[in-house]
Amino acid sequence: MMRSMMRSRNVKAAALVVVVVAVLVAYGLLGPVIRAQVEQRVARFGLTPNELAALGPLPGDVSLYAKELACSRALPTPGYYSSLNAAEISDGERSGLFPCATFSGSFDEPNQVYAWRSQSDYQGISYINNRKPGELYIVGGEYPTLADPNPAGPFLAKANATTGEQIWRTYLDNPNASGRWIGNANLNILENGRIVFAWSNQIVLVDADSGEILKHNTLPAGDAPIADVNFKHLTVAPDGTLILKDQTRPLGCTLQGTMAIIKCVPEGMKQPNSQLVAVHPDTLEVLHDIAMPEPSTVPHVVTTFEGRIAIYIGMDTMAQRAFWDPKTQKLSLDESWIIRPMQEGQTTATAPSMIGDWVGFQLNGLGSETVSSSVAVARQKDASQMKVIFPFGPLERGQWSFAPPKAGADPENSMIYSADVGLGKTAGIKLDQATGEMKVAFVLDNTTTTFQPLIGPKDRRVLLLTNMKRNVSAEPFKLALFTENYREQLTWRDAATGRLLAESDYFEPLTINSLTPPGFGGRVYFPTAVGKGFYVLQVLPKKPSSTGG
Repeated sequence: MMRSMMRSRNVKAAALVVVVVAVLVAYGLLGPVIRAQVEQRVARFGLTPNELAALGPLPGDVSLYAKELACSRALPTPGYYSSLNAAEISDGERSGLFPCATFSGSFDEPNQVYAWRSQSDYQGISYINNRKPGELYIVGGEYPTLADPNPAGPFLAKANATTGEQIWRTYLDNPNASGRWIGNANLNILENGRIVFAWSNQIVLVDADSGEILKHNTLPAGDAPIADVNFKHLTVAPDGTLILKDQTRPLGCTLQGTMAIIKCVPEGMKQPNSQLVAVHPDTLEVLHDIAMPEPSTVPHVVTTFEGRIAIYIGMDTMAQRAFWDPKTQKLSLDESWIIRPMQEGQTTATAPSMIGDWVGFQLNGLGSETVSSSVAVARQKDASQMKVIFPFGPLERGQWSFAPPKAGADPENSMIYSADVGLGKTAGIKLDQATGEMKVAFVLDNTTTTFQPLIGPKDRRVLLLTNMKRNVSAEPFKLALFTENYREQLTWRDAATGRLLAESDYFEPLTINSLTPPGFGGRVYFPTAVGKGFYVLQVLPKKPSSTGG
């Protein structure tokens, strides 16, 4: 019996050895597959459904690249590189209209949103532009967050348009060392392919291929202290001249970022007046500059009026037109075109919007707790012909109206778009271009601080709107906004009716008062302020669900 038991134990041990050897062999053969599956599951941890749907970088529809580029090059964009979005907001008029960009989803059937985060990290992105398909240019490092109240920047970067991998990065300042006030700075690609960039009282010309700084100059700030100016507002006139204007930080305010104005003005701190400057695009020589009669916190637009280069400028209590004369190389203020659309209790007019012969202004750019936001339009030929609409009605007790982005505009369809983040509403407004009369077409429960880009052809226009959602629904919105305690998504809507076509997941907050610019192949870029880098988004018709048998 003892011998039988020993034989049984030997058999079991041998069998165990065989099993162990088999497992080791299997692991040796299948180990890479197992490890890959484990790594894939780890990589998927924390991804949103949109990211899980993509599971990788999004090149978009590559068959559209050449078509979109050719369409862009057929548009008149004097002074700017001919591309899908080579200017901060599409062109010198800052229209926010991108007719050559593609909505790759369906207008009639359900859609699926795909998303993927950029491979490289870019702190506090404000704007993203492209030049050729495959190229992305990024400005960041000038948006303070709770985690990084004094970021190093601004910086310019070039990235792969699909993966977001950084190609080069050029830092232009560090407020911790320079002591300068650093606010948001825009991004423009010139006709020759170079980047012109301004911040504080500084301006540089940058090689877009290498990131090399080619030229530098300083800009005149008038009576404002150098420490309190930010020449964010840079546009290109039709003759190629750079037209710049500074926003000014309230005296005594020590906060960083453009939000310093929004936070310090309500405390009674006064802003110095702004300065309007003309600069040569190749040499960066200051050609002429004039003082503005008031602070101008918001960007201006450059267009033409009766053969002259006209500049429309929103200010604290009024809006005015200026002219640039290429022959005399002089700027001048037009005293015959001044409007005062603000009611008592309302705050600054935001950047103008051009709609045919009309100039539109969004009111309450710095917020109001007494009067609701409105949109005013005035005729270019006669400033006395002004019309005003309150798309969201009167302000109720305890409400806060805050409308920082410029009104969106679609001149071809006679539409204006108004967003009041304090009220959590966005409206589509129909403009009668013959009379200036305005009528509300739709109002959405949609909370956004950002511009309202429009993409696609006239008869299939799509409105891009971000939408914010508080992490704590009972928290006062102003507190949630200033503490970044919310998340934000992107929606695609029928621009004529506001009908929802597609909506993304909720991501980290978008940089306040920024833009979700279109990319080649039907993509859209979503820059985050407190997240890491940016998201690449794409909409496609939803695939039919498969059923197993």
